[in-house]
Amino acid sequence: MTDPVSRTILLLDIEKYSDRDDIEQAYLRRMLYDVADRTLERAGIDERLRLRADRGDSVMELIDANASVTALLRALLTEVPTQLHAVNRMASSSAQIRLRGVVATGYVAVDEHDGWVGSDLNHACRLLDAQLLRAALRERRDDFALCVSESVHTGIVRRGHAGIPAEDFHAVTVDSKNGPLRAWLHGPVPGADDDHSEKGGTSVPGASSGERPAPRRDQPGAQAPGSQAPEARAARPSAPPAGAVFHFDGGAPTFGGSLVGGDQHGVSGGQVTGDVHLGGSGSESA
Repeated sequence: MTDPVSRTILLLDIEKYSDRDDIEQAYLRRMLYDVADRTLERAGIDERLRLRADRGDSVMELIDANASVTALLRALLTEVPTQLHAVNRMASSSAQIRLRGVVATGYVAVDEHDGWVGSDLNHACRLLDAQLLRAALRERRDDFALCVSESVHTGIVRRGHAGIPAEDFHAVTVDSKNGPLRAWLHGPVPGADDDHSEKGGTSVPGASSGERPAPRRDQPGAQAPGSQAPEARAARPSAPPAGAVFHFDGGAPTFGGSLVGGDQHGVSGGQVTGDVHLGGSGSESA
């Protein structure tokens, strides 16, 4: 095995590849290679500066550490959506190609079987397979969802380079076999049912997004929607009893042949039928 060397890691994966038949899969693979090659050429990264591994529905690129990561990100954000739009507008619905992408940096070694080894590579693969990135792609109209590692964001994205708007990247934390991984998603963060955005999600130990997550319903002190604290319920005035309430002061009102005599209070609820005499002594029913 070679000594680990610093590399930029680019991963691209086709959405719903296994749902297609053999002919469609072959077509999608050609389109994937074409998009990857054009994007890397646009970034000024020729074949001498990269190694490629084929994973069927995805492609993995190990790029020389001297190649510009800034140029690569700029090309990914502009060239990939443009190419995908050009391809998909001419393709049938079953041949549409949509991609998830990850850019990371780290140390990678190559073993005697030409396999790639390194925890940084493993983490990049975990990001590519994260449910959050899959959900983000489902919501994108430009057919491309990109996630970058914490190191790429710290070293490149947050510097505000031209063509790489830092405000368009959002901190997220995804679950993996290696524990929570913090990364940065380009574009809106989808509804977090499986993985979580930094706001309200499971955070990486020691990391803080500056946001205070809203309490979950199963957390101590959390209240169900529409519920009120005991003191608030105590302060609320009691509601009047259901049904009609009549107050009579003097006179002799009648109800359908019934006589109500004297001063009466609180005839409520129920139904008055027949000849009924209320109040007064010695009243007789008709």
